[in-house]
Amino acid sequence: MIIKDNVFVITGAARGLGFAFAKDLAEAGARLALVDMNAEGLEQAANSLRERGTEVRCYAANVTSEEEVITLFNNVQRDFGQIDGLINNAGITRDAMLVKRTNGDIIKMSLKDWQQVVDVNLTGTFLCGREAAVHMVKGNRKGVIVNISSICRNGNIGQSNYSATKSGVAALTSTWGKELCRYGIRVGAIAPGYVNTEMVQQIRPEVLEKITAQVPLGRLAEPAEIAHTARYIIENDYFSSRTISVDGGFRL
Repeated sequence: MIIKDNVFVITGAARGLGFAFAKDLAEAGARLALVDMNAEGLEQAANSLRERGTEVRCYAANVTSEEEVITLFNNVQRDFGQIDGLINNAGITRDAMLVKRTNGDIIKMSLKDWQQVVDVNLTGTFLCGREAAVHMVKGNRKGVIVNISSICRNGNIGQSNYSATKSGVAALTSTWGKELCRYGIRVGAIAPGYVNTEMVQQIRPEVLEKITAQVPLGRLAEPAEIAHTARYIIENDYFSSRTISVDGGFRL
């Protein structure tokens, strides 16, 4: 796919990886629909891109709400007249052990923490992917969907909820790629390792140091490196139904 002048929806776009995806696509001449619950951060991100001459519109939406997601994509279609791509980036963590004994007490991962992560990372990915596909098929657009999985899709201590959702995202990617190819829609995913974003910077320094020491390349990924992978998926018309690991050689 040629990126220039095509319309891409990016969820979780106010900061971190989402903003990195937006900057990279802006440099290639894309028209952008940025989505986030953080309306103020979204406007700041959009304004920095507009200074470069990029056409950008902002949409505050909760990806866990079916009604809001349907309205979101209807509005993008109305405003731009087309939808050519989606980067399904919105995601959260709520880390906890499944069960943990502390001073004789058993502490459990709460259902709330489980459900919040499932709602955003998996259901949100499903809803946005479905609605993007609806508009691509209606408009006869040969589009592309890029989902964001994780190195943790193989399982990671303290992340039952997150790992389950990211494994699910990889499965959705394979399934959607097989289903949507008949309409000219490709689907790929990226499974990043630890990336130098605000989310990772919240990890305690001593823990992050141990993690970094396990990465064969000896450092965290930079957001721009993950964005480069998204561009590869978008531009390579023979790529679909697969998840690319970008993890510096680190395996959980």
